[in-house]
Amino acid sequence: MAWIGLGANLGTPAQTLREAIARLGAQPGCRLITHSSLYASAPLGEDTAGQPEYVNAVAALDTSLSARELLDMLLQVEREFGRQRSRRNAARTLDLDLLLYGHECIHVADLDVPHPRMHERAFVLIPLSELAREAHIPGRGFVGELLAVLPDQHIRRLPN
Repeated sequence: MAWIGLGANLGTPAQTLREAIARLGAQPGCRLITHSSLYASAPLGEDTAGQPEYVNAVAALDTSLSARELLDMLLQVEREFGRQRSRRNAARTLDLDLLLYGHECIHVADLDVPHPRMHERAFVLIPLSELAREAHIPGRGFVGELLAVLPDQHIRRLPN
């Protein structure tokens, strides 16, 4: 099982995330297990002033792809949705992050699993906790425990 973080803040982010979730489940070697509600949050990081708010979600995939193959597929789906990588924290049409890949810890050139900052981000932990509050993030702890000590980051659930 792989957990994928989704985010967007350009175009029609809620619609984009719904379409991206369906697309992920339709990829060869992937089956969508479940997905969270959609959540809105302010952009985080440097140089984000003036950016529109993000819409975020988390999806669970059953996959026969390796972590590397899955990451490559996620990057391809981002490109299909018009993602252009420019600078860190730039506004984006779609961002797909490989959060967890089973219970594995992977640290190679451009692939870090678990995602190295997921435990600091309410826009990841809140939707993940909706689906799997008892999930364990290797090296960090359980989702529910991490969320309990996270400072308020003003995340709100969007209506269905």
